[in-house]
Amino acid sequence: MPVQKSMLAKFPWDERYKISSVEDVMTPALVVYPEFIASNIERTLALLDGDADRWRVHIKTAKLGYTLEMLIERGIRNFKCATTLELLVACQRGAADVLLAYPSVGANARRVREIAEQFPYVRISVLVENEEQVRQWQGSRVGIFLDINPGMNRTGIEQSRSDEVVKLVRTIGAGGLEFRGLHYYDGQHRELDERERAKAAHHGYDRLLEIVKEIERLGVRVPEVITAGTPTLPCSLSYNGLRSAEFTHRISPGTVVYSDACSLLQLPEKYGYRPAVVVLTRVVSHPRAGIVTCDAGHKAVSADAGVPTCVVVGHPELTPLSPSEEHLPLEVEAGAAGPQVGQVLYLLPRHVCPTVNNFDDALLVRNGEIESVEKVSARGHEAPLLLAEGKAVSAGDWNRKG
Repeated sequence: MPVQKSMLAKFPWDERYKISSVEDVMTPALVVYPEFIASNIERTLALLDGDADRWRVHIKTAKLGYTLEMLIERGIRNFKCATTLELLVACQRGAADVLLAYPSVGANARRVREIAEQFPYVRISVLVENEEQVRQWQGSRVGIFLDINPGMNRTGIEQSRSDEVVKLVRTIGAGGLEFRGLHYYDGQHRELDERERAKAAHHGYDRLLEIVKEIERLGVRVPEVITAGTPTLPCSLSYNGLRSAEFTHRISPGTVVYSDACSLLQLPEKYGYRPAVVVLTRVVSHPRAGIVTCDAGHKAVSADAGVPTCVVVGHPELTPLSPSEEHLPLEVEAGAAGPQVGQVLYLLPRHVCPTVNNFDDALLVRNGEIESVEKVSARGHEAPLLLAEGKAVSAGDWNRKG
């Protein structure tokens, strides 16, 4: 099976990934390297001329409270998240400003209001795209960002509907809510050719700035504009209209904190990002000639970005095939010996964000030694039942109630 061109085909071995006491590790295991995380954070800040205020980190990748604290220690105070659990963990770990960048309705919106009341010193914002969503936030202390659809067609107001945007800005003001800016996630631009990606993204930014002008004609200031996940980070950095604008422009990549096989291709090599997370696995079977199987199926390494799901670090002769829940077959290049049953392998995920979300715990490894076991504290979701006062009910709470 040929490796897709949209993914890194190989990644060389580096002794800094090696775990000395690997015989004690149950696999599959999520392994996190704080030295590489620190380096990736510094690389990003360098791209922003050292201004930590320009980065609104999406913590769907970071997930660990440990990693959030590393970001905060380096002066980063603005975050973006996708779930109420991520919002809660960010508030608990010291974030100053958090945008829940996901449409919240019904009980989810009630839970956000409760978290906002619980952490009055944290500046919490939400996304809206219609009048009904605006009304549900009236009387709360949350701020409002308008979600603009840049053509990804996932959420938001179509970019061509500036009239609808202006109407909603008026509705926000009339409802006594604070308009905090525009959210614009141009995640559909993933072309490997950086020039083509920049051309497409810059065309979108031209239209985005026209929306800003339409709002300003109302006499309303646009405080902040958020763009760019990881693939369009270079595009936002190279667009002068965002850098020279009167509003605060923030970028919101999250994958760069850990990096993965896809982001290594999407970002210029000169940026110097380094994978900070791998999945440790063992070969468990040799079902036939030319195939070995390890214990890292899609319940360990996410398959959402396609097959192959990962790169076997230091083993260009091994190509990951289609996984099942617990099994990951690897094709062995003709003529190569291949690993033996029981051998440990290190996997670089194609998409690190949902891979981190697959694990309850992570091994923190520094200088080859396991330093600690850290909870992946923002993985998954909060308990699904909400009481009238806006508090999520866990299974234990419900059973004690009964």
